[in-house]
Amino acid sequence: MLPVISIGTQSFEKLRRDRSFYVDKTGLIREWWENQDDVTLITRPRRFGKTLNLNMLHCFFSNQYKNRSDLFEGLAIWEERKYREMQGTWPVIALTFANVKGKTYAGVRDGMIRALFDAFREYDFLFSQNLCGEEANAYYEALKKYTVSASADRFLSDDLIAGALHELSVYLFRYYGKKVLIFLDEYDTPLQEAYVNGFWDELVFLMRSLFNAALKTNPAMERGLLTGITRVSKESIFSDLNNLTVITTTSDRYQTQFGFMEKEVFDALELYGMGGEREKVKRWYDGFTFGSQRDVYNPWSITGFLKERVYKPYWAHSSENSLVNILIREGSAQTKMIVEDLMAGGTFTAWIDEEIIFEQLHKKSGAIWSLLLAGGYLKVENRAFLEEKGRFVYDLKLTNTEVYLLFEDMIKGWFSGEDIPYNAFLRALLLDDVDYMNEYMNQVAGETFSFFDTGNKPSVKNEPERFYHGFVLGLIVELAGEYRVLSNRESGFGRYDVLLEPFDVQKKAYVLEFKVRNPRKEKTLEDTLRAARAQIEEKNYDAGLIAGGIAPEHIRHYGFAFEGKQVLIG
Repeated sequence: MLPVISIGTQSFEKLRRDRSFYVDKTGLIREWWENQDDVTLITRPRRFGKTLNLNMLHCFFSNQYKNRSDLFEGLAIWEERKYREMQGTWPVIALTFANVKGKTYAGVRDGMIRALFDAFREYDFLFSQNLCGEEANAYYEALKKYTVSASADRFLSDDLIAGALHELSVYLFRYYGKKVLIFLDEYDTPLQEAYVNGFWDELVFLMRSLFNAALKTNPAMERGLLTGITRVSKESIFSDLNNLTVITTTSDRYQTQFGFMEKEVFDALELYGMGGEREKVKRWYDGFTFGSQRDVYNPWSITGFLKERVYKPYWAHSSENSLVNILIREGSAQTKMIVEDLMAGGTFTAWIDEEIIFEQLHKKSGAIWSLLLAGGYLKVENRAFLEEKGRFVYDLKLTNTEVYLLFEDMIKGWFSGEDIPYNAFLRALLLDDVDYMNEYMNQVAGETFSFFDTGNKPSVKNEPERFYHGFVLGLIVELAGEYRVLSNRESGFGRYDVLLEPFDVQKKAYVLEFKVRNPRKEKTLEDTLRAARAQIEEKNYDAGLIAGGIAPEHIRHYGFAFEGKQVLIG
């Protein structure tokens, strides 16, 4: 009988108890233990088994799972006597911040308190039986009262929150006579919430204090392990931790312990009678790289496919992508131009600063690419070390078909409002209906210019350029399969703005030129429009199309003239 595929199960104990489908990742236990690092932070994209792996470590080391050989028999870790004897012998503090979300600082703070209380509650018997002393009981009761009470006058100081893990470590050390292991999953979820919703400084101060007390000035801790999606800058919350070892997606360590390797995927396909699907599965779901390990697959997508046997974006649609959406939508024209190339299957070269500084995501050139790489939206095609710079430079590309579809849906969402019928505009363009094109563009410009500019400081100067490149991305998505959409490429004697080249040479082709009115050169918007159209002619932008077999009579020229939020097309 084939193992049942359980979707979304993050309990190692449940998977093993129910004999569900499981890819053996117990090598992580050995690798982590033998590295002997005081505190380790491992970053991986979402849905890559971080939570399940930490739960596996919890089940292996925790004395609350003593004598649970049934969970590990038949797995790689159980082959060595040393580790069989180690199972279930340590006091462990395990908690997750995965559900610590909220629109306000108070909401996220409450979520952190609930997560901390859950860690205490695993050892409820120590406090209910007064085995750790009155001070420990008082600490536990304060957390419990705050978590379960609905009264408006409840209060818990930041100092008590910041010291919670430190105090629990001391209580467990005192009772068991052995230092604790601390496992914290999704440490950066609250930080992303704080960045998106505008309470970064308040939360950073609290989390820095929590981590300092738990992971540095904690004589009762043996080792700590954190997981997350991003490596948040040391200056933000890890400034006091000189004992922190950071493992990112570009590191060679732990490179096979998260995600499914290609052999593991192909073996699973054979097991479930789908060996003939290898190549298509590879095209859809392969593409992640960790260190030098290529051909890494997302477990969520593979288990989803094995269960449903349908090709669709399992991972890409498994949770919110709001931060990525905001950063691209409000990003610079250069950012959008790079996304245009990525959507066309291209690569681009960038150096990556893996310390994500959330405050600089809108300001620092290239910061967004570090976030997209860490999040799994981009993959490393090649890397080279620049000695003179002392850093690696990376060739990056969209990870796979699944990620392409995520970007496609995201861009469609920019133009999906009921009052902004983007498809109708494209139909008008393809039918040469200039009147409707003007009506649409003036409507969409008035409603969405600021939508494409930065949310904090919309800029009249930058709006047309930001909007124009967002508009181009919309063209790429909506016309995929019919047209090759190019922007800012050389043709003739200059660079056109947008060129729509049909795959069928019998169809019409389009050259679009965007211009913002310059009052010193143009008296009216009509003058700007004429200048845009004249530029198409003078620079001979048709040259590339004609060379590709498009007849001159099949090529249409359109100028787009902007002044503020007013647009004129002709």
